[in-house]
Amino acid sequence: MNEKIKAALDQIRPALQADGGDVELVSVKDGTVSVKLTGACGGCPMATMTLKQGIERILKERVPEVKEVVSV
Repeated sequence: MNEKIKAALDQIRPALQADGGDVELVSVKDGTVSVKLTGACGGCPMATMTLKQGIERILKERVPEVKEVVSV
């Protein structure tokens, strides 16, 4: 499952980098994916929306075992 998640994040990453940010996979446990938003995404007021409606939605579509994505 980690490899599928990493592959999905690699597809999301260019959009985040275009805005000066990035995402790092921290851990995966029981369907909960922990990520760290870095760069411009780390302090952006829209980070929660990016996390839930962007990253989480895409990960759930591509990796059905994912239940939730949280920021650490």
